[in-house]
Amino acid sequence: MSLSAIKAEPSMASSVTRLAIVGLGLVGQRHATAIGSVSDVELVAVVDQSESAQSMAVEFGVPCFADMLEMIASLHPDGVILATPTRLHSEQALACIEAGIPVLVEKPLSDDLISAQELVGAAKAADVTVLVGHHRRHNPIIKKAHSMIAEGSIGKVRAVHASCWFYKPDDYFDKAPWRKLKGAGPISVNLVHDVDLIRHLCGEVVTVQAHAASSERGFENEDVAGALLQFENGAIGTITVSDSIVAPWSWEMTSKEYPIYPATDQSSYMIGGSEGSLSIPDLTLWTHPGGRDWWSPISATAMPGDTSDPLVNQIAHFAQVISGTSEPLVSGEEGLRTLQVVDAIQRSSETGETIRLEP
Repeated sequence: MSLSAIKAEPSMASSVTRLAIVGLGLVGQRHATAIGSVSDVELVAVVDQSESAQSMAVEFGVPCFADMLEMIASLHPDGVILATPTRLHSEQALACIEAGIPVLVEKPLSDDLISAQELVGAAKAADVTVLVGHHRRHNPIIKKAHSMIAEGSIGKVRAVHASCWFYKPDDYFDKAPWRKLKGAGPISVNLVHDVDLIRHLCGEVVTVQAHAASSERGFENEDVAGALLQFENGAIGTITVSDSIVAPWSWEMTSKEYPIYPATDQSSYMIGGSEGSLSIPDLTLWTHPGGRDWWSPISATAMPGDTSDPLVNQIAHFAQVISGTSEPLVSGEEGLRTLQVVDAIQRSSETGETIRLEP
């Protein structure tokens, strides 16, 4: 079917935002559930060729298409969520852009920088909105931390450390053998989340120096990596990731964002400033009340924060962007910048070189 033949027509004036999901795996199912929690947003279709998706579509009360272009031609949704494997993101998002349909692409934006740049360029040329599913930015914890840093609660950001340590069981890899391959290690699969939040909280990264170690399980990819980041504002950052360390210091286990992970009372990020420091996600602010002096008492203040499901918040935000009442929080350009940092970590870990990022 020709893309030009399915150019989406503006839907009839309606207060309901009609969304379709492409890919009904674990992430796609979470999006479908989140849509059901947002008023004035409706799931109108799913696209997936699996038999399990057909039965799940019945449960959600929507048709299941085997082909995305057929779905677009038939229903002209107001927006599309791509929850498919990363290698398919660019081609599918470009199809949505050509059809004139705003699209929310699961992170990472693409599996390589060139296709991601082409995607962002095409969206800009067509004036079609592309959002990237870095949903953690929609967590009230991160919104609070971002506002505190922007308001100067810790002064000038000087350093940051992020930990992303956990142990994935063997059957995680056996169920999906592609997870054992080069390029599918924790740098690209997991660290991309943390890189995006560190950029959001601390500013743009200008240089990257990274190291990685080969998988002790004998896989093609790495199972531990670390990077030294230099930020545009002069701050220095360290960030480490491993899917073969037994530890409580990861966003999954500290944020209580997704209940399938056991919760701990630890934090996974520490951001240090000239006036104080902030640990996240527990939002503890550390300061010297009597003046900045390591011999004077230091005080810990637990900052109040709201709790809500960031995936639900992201769906509500997507609907607002589609209606023109909100600007994108994580635009295609933002997703591209995060992907640039992750790509630099990969390349530096392979070559040993310091990578300088282009603007």
